[in-house]
Amino acid sequence: MKKIFLSILAASAIFASCQDAPKADTATVGEAQKVDSAISGSTEYKIDLAQTKVEFVATKPVAKHHGTIDIKEGKLMIEASAIKGGNFVIDLGTLKTNDQDSIGNAKLGGHLMSPDFFDVTKYPTASFEISSVASGVDSSIKEVIMKDATHTITGNLTLKGVTKSISFPAKVSMNGAVVSADANFNIDRTQWNLSYGNDKSLKDKFISPIVNIGLHLVANK
Repeated sequence: MKKIFLSILAASAIFASCQDAPKADTATVGEAQKVDSAISGSTEYKIDLAQTKVEFVATKPVAKHHGTIDIKEGKLMIEASAIKGGNFVIDLGTLKTNDQDSIGNAKLGGHLMSPDFFDVTKYPTASFEISSVASGVDSSIKEVIMKDATHTITGNLTLKGVTKSISFPAKVSMNGAVVSADANFNIDRTQWNLSYGNDKSLKDKFISPIVNIGLHLVANK
């Protein structure tokens, strides 16, 4: 009886954990902000496409799915060893999942690119445009998960025709002619009209609205 109880308890713990996105800072979301596209005195650093990557984790009661999306192009504007602006374009047609066999990954990737989710035929790209980069972490965040964060990055995320401002902690570093930024945060996909499966009455087919985003950005002078 004790073994049965422990087995049920373990299964319940696994089931509960699968419903949650990875523990990460929640991005602050608001209305799109005005961006200064002409930043005088800044030097352009081009995004290194080979080293830059965007990762995501999506969850439902019975599973977690991991994937990647490539950045198509982008730049950072640097002045006095600080990021003053920049932008990058995400190529949604490169979306891949990598936690199943080849058939499962292809099937899930195709569904994510369909009108149920990203509708890649209509919206082939997403974009992020920086509106501000502040030293330190926003004081409104009571408990910062990313303990080595050095800055707060704010910018406009455009996805599926919807543009909203997001802010998140990031670790930014500069080494000569190379600048890098790392971030890991959670967003609510439904705020960008990605609502498929967001109904708890679906039970094990329910898909959490919270998606984890991992960003590793490298740019060269």
